Amino acid sequence: MSEAPPWISHPHGVTTVDAQYVRAGYAAIHVIERDRRLALVDTGTNESVPHLLRAFEQLGLERADVELVFVTHVHLDHAGGAGQLLQELPNARVVAHPRAVAHLVDPSRLVAASRDVYGAERFDELYGALLPIDPARIAESRDLEHLTLGKSEFQILHTPGHALHHHVLHDIGGAAVFTGDTFGLSYRWLDGDQGPCILPTTTPSQFDPEQLLASVDRILGLRVEAAYLTHFGRVTGVARLGASLKAQIRQCVAIARRHAGSLDSHRAMHDDLRKLWLDLVLEHGPALDAAGIEDLLANDLELNTQGLIAWLEREARAGA
Repeated sequence: MSEAPPWISHPHGVTTVDAQYVRAGYAAIHVIERDRRLALVDTGTNESVPHLLRAFEQLGLERADVELVFVTHVHLDHAGGAGQLLQELPNARVVAHPRAVAHLVDPSRLVAASRDVYGAERFDELYGALLPIDPARIAESRDLEHLTLGKSEFQILHTPGHALHHHVLHDIGGAAVFTGDTFGLSYRWLDGDQGPCILPTTTPSQFDPEQLLASVDRILGLRVEAAYLTHFGRVTGVARLGASLKAQIRQCVAIARRHAGSLDSHRAMHDDLRKLWLDLVLEHGPALDAAGIEDLLANDLELNTQGLIAWLEREARAGA
């Protein structure tokens, strides 16, 4: 598997910088440059910060020109490095969903929940110590709010389904949307003869299929030319990918319901989801073989299985 480049330049002043999370090509930080002003979409982890700052130096960008840090949601592969990064950006403010702000100001509850998912040792290895952010440097977003960067205009859409604290950034003039995890993941190694292959993220702890389907529809309603995914980078053919994503969300629900209450629901769901993904990806004709695909998607497969189980448990409690 070839290494992803440290950054990729795109139209309309967008650069995808590899966050170096887990492995190259897994997670991105998007840099938007308009009229010599800069915005970032997501921050990666603490370990991503020096990679981003090195990219700034090599691209000739100034830290003082960063006005906005748009955090799509506070899962730690997207926002774990926000506190550390803000120390390097003197003029930046963070734009976060209202449900996310408290976690940025005091990350302790987020850390505890993430340790439950990953285990303490793996958590420390991936994320380290999260730094709090001064609330004076955080702005709460509003659904359909407009922001400006230089002369460019952006719109915020609240998009629950992957997480209740998720929002996306619509680049109106650039005909693009920065989607975090709402529009799934699309690793470049999975590209094939049919173009990009997209997969949903149903991770713990707030996955809700009906909310996610509605949020995908909101994104499709923008009729953009491109979507910028944190996992990983720019994709086009947004309508085709959205249709595939919605079909898979429904298939995930069917898999979860089929095995609800079984003796080993985790293994059964994991196996069915694995087969769904392998069949779908192999149809796209990627360079990777089945073993390579399984290795690439192993972490996502496990987290998605946990997310489906957590959703079923919440649904059962709500109906009790």
